[in-house]
Amino acid sequence: MITRRDFVKSASASLAAASPLAALAQSAPARAPELLVKRTVRPVVISDYSGWEFKNGGTENAVQRAFRLITEGKDVLDALIAGVNIPELDPLETGIGYGALPNADGVVQLDASCMHGPSKRAGAVACIEGVRTPSLVAKAVMDHTDHHLLSGAGAQQFARGMGFTIEGDLNTETSRRLWREWKRRVDPAHWLDPNGKERQPRPKQEGDPGLVARGLAAGRAMVREGLIREGSFWGTINCDAIGPNGDICGVTTTSGLAWKIPGRTGDSPILGAGLYVDNEVGAAGSTGRGEANLYNLSSFLIVEGMRRGLSPKDAGLEALRRIRANTVEARLLNAKGNPNFNIRFFVLNKSGEYAGVAMYRAGETKYAVCTENGAQVLDFEPLLPGGPEE
Repeated sequence: MITRRDFVKSASASLAAASPLAALAQSAPARAPELLVKRTVRPVVISDYSGWEFKNGGTENAVQRAFRLITEGKDVLDALIAGVNIPELDPLETGIGYGALPNADGVVQLDASCMHGPSKRAGAVACIEGVRTPSLVAKAVMDHTDHHLLSGAGAQQFARGMGFTIEGDLNTETSRRLWREWKRRVDPAHWLDPNGKERQPRPKQEGDPGLVARGLAAGRAMVREGLIREGSFWGTINCDAIGPNGDICGVTTTSGLAWKIPGRTGDSPILGAGLYVDNEVGAAGSTGRGEANLYNLSSFLIVEGMRRGLSPKDAGLEALRRIRANTVEARLLNAKGNPNFNIRFFVLNKSGEYAGVAMYRAGETKYAVCTENGAQVLDFEPLLPGGPEE
């Protein structure tokens, strides 16, 4: 026999099992459904000090413009390039773009690279002449060719074909004046003092390393004397950012080492050295001695360090230790046996965490960041105390 209570329970269970909602619940997987909306992060733009200092007569610096455009919905790379166009076009910034310190022949040669994290594309130019904004040419290489890097006359011809204005000379009166002063210091027998006082020829000593070393020494002396900024001597801006949907991009643009041998290409246009971006991990870029960065492919090393779980600061310091360990030539070492040059990295990870690290907290001691709290400058985390020439 079945009791009344058993009958009611059995009937209720049958009705529940027959309902569409019950059927859906029984067929649903045990795990929670995946979110349909992409995870959001707080946008961050990080740059070297040029991204803070120069405004080209306007009201925004590079990090402010890039951050504003990102939060207005512009593509992250387009926003970054619009940001670095400010110092590229500013004649007061003598390390980047128009009015930058030229090579040993007095010719302004520029390098730039860009990487678009979400599409995994990149573009770069090296030793390009006559174009004030090489960052835009680098993006055109990325957008319109199957290549990652164009150089020299070929890069200029490509830019002309893309509609860029090609100028005969990117020097300003300031950059020409500084170049002439440098020439007088390295070749006083032929380049005379503008005040009419002839300088005596520098006698060649036994073991004299020659013109290249003298040129570097003269440039560093001009930095010490305050004639040129240290940042302009090495002459680079790196700017990286993460957007609200987690997309990461980066750009680096430079005139390279002041008074360089014509044709010299530093780290800035080389992917993995002057810039590296992985949209699933983070980004890193650099300013300072490009040759040290090139030998170690430091930006790639930093991103791979973050892939292993290191924080931006620890990944950057790890790269600096690698550079220090691989700097063994006596001409590149100071009295303490450490590198006699500075190099800096700007690092950003997928969570929006960031850091600025340097071999020494000397010369340019701060870097720029822009977040929802506005733009600010922060101190580098140095690997070594003091300065590179101590």
